[in-house]
Amino acid sequence: MASNDDTLRALGRVEGRLTGIEDSVSHLREGVSDGNVDGQIREEIKTLKDTVEKNHEAVAPTLEEWKKMKTLGYGISGLIAFAGLTIGGIIAYASDGAVAALRHWLKIN
Repeated sequence: MASNDDTLRALGRVEGRLTGIEDSVSHLREGVSDGNVDGQIREEIKTLKDTVEKNHEAVAPTLEEWKKMKTLGYGISGLIAFAGLTIGGIIAYASDGAVAALRHWLKIN
């Protein structure tokens, strides 16, 4: 027959093991709940990535058109600047001739 001390020691060991088991179960629950959160976050990231890719595909043609319009605008601006310089040069050259013709007509020399 076991004495009271032996029984109490056995109960203490059982209680200690139960406490350890409770801690282990608690850690497992935390791990499982964290895993679910990780899975949900992964799914959200995947959904966001798919949405961004779809939006990029939808916007890409518009961006290409904008780049073409921008390049065309630069070309037109260059042509206008060149035409302005050319007309200015022609006017400057012609004004010298016009002054000479006017002096000759008025006989100012």
